[in-house]
Amino acid sequence: MARRAVLAVVALCTVVGGLVAPPAAVRRARRHEAILTVGTPLRWPDAVDKLAYVREHGIAQFIEMMKRSDALDRSDELLWGDELEYAVLRVHDDFARASLRGPEIRDWLIEKEDLHAYRTEGCAWMPEYGRWMLEGTPRRPYGGYAADLVRVERNMRLRRRRLLSALRDDEICPTLVTFPGFGVGDFCELADGTVPPAGGDVARSATVPDAAIHPHPRFAALTANIRDRRGDGNVHFAPPRFVDAETPADAPATIEGLDAMAYGMGCCCLQVTFQARDATEARYCYDQLAALAPVMLALTAAAPAWRGALADSDARWDVVAASVDDRTPSEAGRGRSPADPRLVAGGTRPLPRSRYSSISRYAFECDAGGQVKRFCDVDAPVDAKALETLLAAGIDEALARHVAHLFVRDPLVLFEGMVEELDDAVATDHFDNLQSTNWNTVRLKPPVGLNPEGEPGWRTEFRPMEVQLTDFENAAFSVFTVLVTRVILAFDLSLYVPLSRVDANMRRAQRRDAVNVEKFYFRRQLAPTENEQNKFNNCCGGEDDDVFEEMTCAEIIDGKGDYFPGLAPLAYAYLDHIGCDRGTFARISDYIELVRKKARGEAWTGAKWIREFVTNHPDYARDSVISPKVARDLAVAAHEVGVGARDAKALTGGVAIKPVSADGAWDTRLSPDKIPTADERKKLLLKYAKRGPFEGKFDPVFWS
Repeated sequence: MARRAVLAVVALCTVVGGLVAPPAAVRRARRHEAILTVGTPLRWPDAVDKLAYVREHGIAQFIEMMKRSDALDRSDELLWGDELEYAVLRVHDDFARASLRGPEIRDWLIEKEDLHAYRTEGCAWMPEYGRWMLEGTPRRPYGGYAADLVRVERNMRLRRRRLLSALRDDEICPTLVTFPGFGVGDFCELADGTVPPAGGDVARSATVPDAAIHPHPRFAALTANIRDRRGDGNVHFAPPRFVDAETPADAPATIEGLDAMAYGMGCCCLQVTFQARDATEARYCYDQLAALAPVMLALTAAAPAWRGALADSDARWDVVAASVDDRTPSEAGRGRSPADPRLVAGGTRPLPRSRYSSISRYAFECDAGGQVKRFCDVDAPVDAKALETLLAAGIDEALARHVAHLFVRDPLVLFEGMVEELDDAVATDHFDNLQSTNWNTVRLKPPVGLNPEGEPGWRTEFRPMEVQLTDFENAAFSVFTVLVTRVILAFDLSLYVPLSRVDANMRRAQRRDAVNVEKFYFRRQLAPTENEQNKFNNCCGGEDDDVFEEMTCAEIIDGKGDYFPGLAPLAYAYLDHIGCDRGTFARISDYIELVRKKARGEAWTGAKWIREFVTNHPDYARDSVISPKVARDLAVAAHEVGVGARDAKALTGGVAIKPVSADGAWDTRLSPDKIPTADERKKLLLKYAKRGPFEGKFDPVFWS
């Protein structure tokens, strides 16, 4: 049986385009499988005539991918990875700013990683939408052994250590979802300290400069084309304002001024991608994780502040959804807009969601009469022509509707010379164009199938979780997510609930302190009855009233009554079943226990920690306003928590974070090269010849 040894553990990422970068760096980025199209993107007026072609040929490319995937060998090897996003900030005496050195830092890290490619553990670095951001992933995927689960935190700590080594003395890299000072005054600066003015032809924002966008041309094109397709101005979202004791009575009920894509796509998150054995397993896990997504969003909530104010919400999801909402007024229900025959459905068909949302359809198809359909109870429009083409090609209805729903959107970024010139028999660009800009809680990734021996198979990407302040927390949630997928498969479980309830759960998950005060619709009977066959035949039996009920996060994780075992006990039972060794079990248990403590409120969410820090800061006036000084101190404190320099036990459930520093980030080579000059050799010899005997103790004076 052929094994696919490489897993694409990252989302669609970039190679440097439009930047001054050495060819060697570009080649290395390609080897890291971190490629975005390099070229000149078309402006929206020039691209709009080509949209229909891309939609049509994107479907043709998917059909070709399916034909190739049918010939792929089944892969029983679990390969998976995580993605962590970091913010780089520059600290001043009374304020902090986003440091727009992300591309420069990434180039340096790639050069260094290439020199250390021989190591088993390594990191890969990807650009993100924000110029102050980076994304880090493991260089090699984690494998399908219990011991691989304890690699995760080790690699995350290595990433943090290596990023620290690339920073200037006055820079920090906290794993904050969003910097609370973002969008307030002069909140960002270039490498030379220059503060770019707000505005520009790309975002046309009153608060965010175009310089804050990563310079790869795709990101600017996304920003401008989303606004142009909307047809009525900038994206906009106004989170509810938290009302504190001294908040003025006439203060706006919402936090205003979030008028740029950067507010949403500038958020940092935690994602996990894993390879399934085949399409059936990938689609089934896609559905199960979609039902779990709101619970994991509530458990990881860490975004209670926006544009200098505390919000009456805890998570990023709706802000990001609004930041990329390209729907016309007619599509979004904001008003009426003229039909444009070049847009999909003329740009007038109602679309109930932004491109960034929870899923609208389950992707699995039950063998026993398609019972999953009854849980697809939300409006999920499809492109009729695409659906007809997919069904005619032999794609089953559930998968055909899943793909045809993606294609109710228009492609957003087209590149010169890469539209009609592509060969649908081998290219995937047009399908990826729509696939990669439907940002849902879960993403189903089909294999390309061009190189069966050297590329990943079917994958499922889990996207709702918010980044945590410590690597221990990020590792715990990553490991727990993977364990849940194993539990679902091993115990033959089903998490299906109607998608209308999943939508309700997503709304609840973002509310303030949702993990402690909200209840979530969840499947009450996970396992099939004795009379049912396995999940691939009867995965969603039971009457509607018996299928789900409202549960707290603690009940979902720990169990409820004698009928619902809870996800944590199931994870322990699974580890027992596979015979996990004691040492590995002990560390994995730390992770499971943290998730349990978060669910029970015994360990704080990141959102609660941020609120407590702000409201207890001596400069906070209890008016919901986060001043530049408070935002600066919060960022520094978050960084110190991440590197183990500040107590974080409220977040970690009592677990101490071992310090992380730049020291030891890179291996020191035992160089055989001659010391260049006689003067250097003489100085070194004299330095140590005058010392007394070294007794094996670390003496900073001796080593100075």
